[in-house]
Amino acid sequence: MFKRIGARNEARGGAALRRELLAGARGRVLEVGAGAGLNFPHYPPGVDLTAVEPEPALRAEAAKSGVPVLDARADRLPLPDGSVDEVVVSGVLCSVPDQAAALAEFRRVLRPGGRLRFYEHVRARTPLRARWQDLAALVWPRLMGGCLPNRDTRTAIEAAGFVVSHCRELIFPRGAKVSVVAPRIVGVARKGPDQP
Repeated sequence: MFKRIGARNEARGGAALRRELLAGARGRVLEVGAGAGLNFPHYPPGVDLTAVEPEPALRAEAAKSGVPVLDARADRLPLPDGSVDEVVVSGVLCSVPDQAAALAEFRRVLRPGGRLRFYEHVRARTPLRARWQDLAALVWPRLMGGCLPNRDTRTAIEAAGFVVSHCRELIFPRGAKVSVVAPRIVGVARKGPDQP
């Protein structure tokens, strides 16, 4: 089912959004929550890519690409402090049990000045759609692997000490009226100075 839905979303503009997310990625990159590896074909040449994915079937699918895919969670990454240039998340921060813990772990593995690239669905800015997301959040996580449709992820990124250098808000797919996960952001943030 995920493959069929993923292919349809890629054709409706998802592939272009992944290219936007990854344009300019360089150095040693860690993709957290790689799923089946939909982002992998969109990385620029020369990137030294490693991924983590906790779900066994998705990890096996992603590993078919030849990218090293480790069994790990966002809040416990098996990498040393300051060891990567960039962390990439795509549809991950909606479902991690603790956003702050995951973001702190991203900061830990990023080198000073390293970048976080994110493509996430987020809480809507319009009150009516936000209320719809709040109602859906009562059952949505049980149906969709823990995904919370109403998280204010940009605020969480900034609260974790990242400095957002670029963030574009959009609706995906374009024109979606009832989807609780249609409001999205795609952008880049830098690791700010270490906090005491």
